[in-house]
Amino acid sequence: MIGRTLLALAALSLSTPCALAQSAKLPETLSWTAYDVGSGGYNQAVAIGNALKNKLNVNLRVLPGKNDVSRNIPLRDGKVPFSANGVGGSYLAQEGVYEFGARDWGPQAVRSVILNNSDALLTIVTAKDANINTIADIKGKRVAWVVGAPSLNQNITALLAFGGLTWNDVQKVEFGGFGQAMDAIINNQVDAAFSSTISGQAYKIASSPRGIRYPTFPHSDKEGWARVNKVAPFFVPAFGSEGADLSADRKAEAATYPYPVLMTMEATDPDLVYNMTKAMVELFDDYKDGAPGNVGWDLKRQVFAWAIPVHEGAVRYYKERGVWTAEHDKHNAALIKRQETLAAAWKAYKESAPADDKEFAKGWMKARADALTKAGFEPVVTQW
Repeated sequence: MIGRTLLALAALSLSTPCALAQSAKLPETLSWTAYDVGSGGYNQAVAIGNALKNKLNVNLRVLPGKNDVSRNIPLRDGKVPFSANGVGGSYLAQEGVYEFGARDWGPQAVRSVILNNSDALLTIVTAKDANINTIADIKGKRVAWVVGAPSLNQNITALLAFGGLTWNDVQKVEFGGFGQAMDAIINNQVDAAFSSTISGQAYKIASSPRGIRYPTFPHSDKEGWARVNKVAPFFVPAFGSEGADLSADRKAEAATYPYPVLMTMEATDPDLVYNMTKAMVELFDDYKDGAPGNVGWDLKRQVFAWAIPVHEGAVRYYKERGVWTAEHDKHNAALIKRQETLAAAWKAYKESAPADDKEFAKGWMKARADALTKAGFEPVVTQW
């Protein structure tokens, strides 16, 4: 289980200084990209913005983006320094796959700042009346595919694999955004989509005539988990207790991963990242109750050995707090080496890549997998 041991170690080693360091120094106006208005990530960003304004007089502009690409364009182009993103904008962008494998993208030098590990889930959400109790029951059902959102689609691909299924075993229905896909469950256009259990749309589904249900992913099914992790190594077993139709007495046995991921780019000013990390940690008590799931930003819940490297500015802060170890350094270095391998492979491939977009994508799939394998890394995603 990725990170569970690390979470425990972080909790044990967390130092509690007698007094917090001087307040974080951030610009008067700061911008993040985030998910659509109404999503869990957007709501959390707004609550964090309120704390920044009240305590540091910093104005946080939250720019909603309907998919991974739209959230990452301002980040890549240096228009905003941070994004409250998901696996697509972080892990898949690092890997240079799906939309990020297109000619004008390629593998990105992304970095994490801080992760949200809450009691909520990121999983397949289904209409209760569709009678999908386990992932095997989803066979033949209508499942949402969000155009331009490889993370959402790859996540469903992975969770379908738990039951030995693929997209060929379901009815794929395409939508232009996350909100549209979730509303489609209420409108009986689809039976399932991928979401956070604390998103506004999840609560809307739960209160609709169709109701809500989360398919079970038994933690004891080792073969099922092996299939999931082969497609998406960032998933971990979890019992969700926060969100629509969930509680401490009504938990879902499922799979999840950190969401949102407050991320940035390698080139972002280390001092800015250091101070953003500092503000997120030291203002935690001021925003933890401001939106569902905000408890997941707690320093004690951090997973430092995750799927993308941690930015050097954040590492500096975590070292000051005594929660960053030599093992974290080793893990981070390996992830950075992976990114360097991908960047070199992309540069070499583009020098003689075919002009046709389909042939370009096909050739990159092979070049990418070959380069990672040669360097001793697992390609994970080999076609899309």
